[in-house]
Amino acid sequence: MSVRTVCLHDRDEIERFLRRNTFLHVYALGDLDDHFWPSTTWYALADGPEVKAIALMYSGLSTPTLLALGDEDEAPFLSKLLQSMFGLLPRRFYAHLSPGLADVLREQYRIDSHGAHLKMALTDTTRLAGVGMGNVVALSKADAGELLAFYDASYPGHRFEECMLEAHPYFGLRGRQGLVSAAGVHVYSPRYKVAAPGTIATHPAQRGQGYARVVTAALCHSLLQTVSHIGLNVKADNAPALRCYEALGFHAIASYEECEAVLRLRGE
Repeated sequence: MSVRTVCLHDRDEIERFLRRNTFLHVYALGDLDDHFWPSTTWYALADGPEVKAIALMYSGLSTPTLLALGDEDEAPFLSKLLQSMFGLLPRRFYAHLSPGLADVLREQYRIDSHGAHLKMALTDTTRLAGVGMGNVVALSKADAGELLAFYDASYPGHRFEECMLEAHPYFGLRGRQGLVSAAGVHVYSPRYKVAAPGTIATHPAQRGQGYARVVTAALCHSLLQTVSHIGLNVKADNAPALRCYEALGFHAIASYEECEAVLRLRGE
């Protein structure tokens, strides 16, 4: 039977494939949750009944996001899968891609790379116990305006949207002038026991005092009450963030690239 591209609709089948490397696919596993599932389209390269690679298009945010990630031995299959999806992808989207896959998209898309990133997994939870979290507060929809203003000032290019507070835990640390640090979650699923912390930031005037470590520790401590796998993404050259996460028990498990893709006009 020939290799072909298909759409998958069976969550159990998708989960079985993604669980080959749970930490690599924390985001995708979380998107199987009922809250995220309606915004997902799952493409697969199949050889007979065997799935060789999976790519996810998530449309729940203002900019659709493509996740095409795999282990080294899956790279050739992911390349073929992406090539077969050219007529199915939107004109503009954000992407998380395993190394080398951006070159596949360049055949038809202009690529604005956001650089090399790392996927990190929380593998030593004992380190969280040594972080004082007494002044950290949980944030809710009532804090949406304050949180958005905080990210605008502290995290240029952030992808926070107010709808994220509807189903995602967020924690913050306040000073006299308001929020000085905050940590939230991109994906959270008690059902699939995964969470992906994100939009972790400290106000520029308050950096270097360990605030990000405190709010991230509080967030992870809360998440571990309902999930068993916590993974996050970080730019590979963000040394302060890497030190923060490593101190909390995270370690790098894979590299990937983030980029924006825009369909080329005829003649480009």
